[in-house]
Amino acid sequence: MEDRKKEYSGGKGRLPAMAPLANPYVPFQLEDPPMYESRKGLVRGTLYPGLDLPFKGMVNRKERNITPKTELQALAFAVNELALYLDTHREDTRALELYREYQKLYHQCRQEYTEHCGPMSHRTPTEGAYRWLDDPWPWEYCANKEA
Repeated sequence: MEDRKKEYSGGKGRLPAMAPLANPYVPFQLEDPPMYESRKGLVRGTLYPGLDLPFKGMVNRKERNITPKTELQALAFAVNELALYLDTHREDTRALELYREYQKLYHQCRQEYTEHCGPMSHRTPTEGAYRWLDDPWPWEYCANKEA
């Protein structure tokens, strides 16, 4: 055992002699692919059916309740997914338009949520008293069910 400790010291990793290697696969995404609606994309983990490759065939079909908070999550997810897509498909004008639409919708929904439920983070500008410590906090699911 002491020999093994000496062998692995120094921060250098080493694979066992018969370690299986992974076979990575990254699907190539074509221009203007079909897309899921943002709430379905949030549940499936991608906006793009062509990239929806469930692990061991286990598909998440569970729908999220429609609340202002889940709408914000879905819009934020869509903005991020489209940004990743645009990183490799800059010329896709349809995706760029959709990206900008989702950005505007996210901004509007976030403003409405903040007005109704309070700030989402301490960086959110608010009027009046400092409200960040007021309950409920955005991640407190049970307290925000009705919001």
